[in-house]
Amino acid sequence: MRMAKLSWLVLAALLLAAPAWAAPKIQVHGHRGCRGFRPENTLAAFHEALSFGVDVLELDLAVTKDGVIVVSHNPDIDPAICLGPDGKPAEEKAIHSLTLAEVQGYDCGSLKNPKFERQIPVPGQRIPRLAEVFDLVKDSSFPGAKTVEFNIETKIFPGDPDKAPAPAEFAKAVADVVKKHGLESRVIVQSFDRRTLDELRKLEPRIRRSMLTSDNLVDFAAVAKAQKVDIISPYYLWITKPDVDALHKLKVQVAPWTVNDEAGWAKVIDMGADAIITDYPHDLIAYLKKRGLR
Repeated sequence: MRMAKLSWLVLAALLLAAPAWAAPKIQVHGHRGCRGFRPENTLAAFHEALSFGVDVLELDLAVTKDGVIVVSHNPDIDPAICLGPDGKPAEEKAIHSLTLAEVQGYDCGSLKNPKFERQIPVPGQRIPRLAEVFDLVKDSSFPGAKTVEFNIETKIFPGDPDKAPAPAEFAKAVADVVKKHGLESRVIVQSFDRRTLDELRKLEPRIRRSMLTSDNLVDFAAVAKAQKVDIISPYYLWITKPDVDALHKLKVQVAPWTVNDEAGWAKVIDMGADAIITDYPHDLIAYLKKRGLR
């Protein structure tokens, strides 16, 4: 009896000492920084996203004529969000046809994107170099800056090869900047085009790779196996819980894009997504806290 009582006391002590169960953390990716609040892919947007406490800064890459990696969603200068050096709406020009000096002559912070009512313009914001984003995070005083990760997309199109360098050249340029800043363990490279992902795997296996998929139904597990990627990033309306379960069996994470409201967040959380890419990271963080998930 004494031994049995002692055993129960030991068990009770161990249970009390054990940490309380917690749901796996869902990573918040600030899409293009925080496009819902600040001009997309600008240093102002990344600064704001850091202030919210995002887990990951999501951004897009293009390459200038002189081989510099810059941050832009479109491979062309976008007249809807950028002013030219003369202060007038910009002409649409391929970034890969312009030098860095020419690219940084555009103001991509003064025009408010009409799709985002809460977006606040920040005049004078230039198209930044990837290295500037890394430096911004390194110099930031926000607590999360020391661990924040980067999810960076290579903008490259097989049917339009003039908009970017060849896949191997693009991948090497990205890897070189990442390695120079010592961020191999904190960077994910994502793409709809598997070629840069293949090249990055050869160059630097420590950099995680994410396969983006659009609005087509695919066998996600088969894609993950074939492409040897760490993450599948689907459009959120085109993936199901069985898909997520199959990917998790392969130890592949799931990061749906771009989810901007509570109904969408609930949907991907309930199916077991590991991360959510959103234009409204501040709102998503508040929602996760409300659900006890952060």
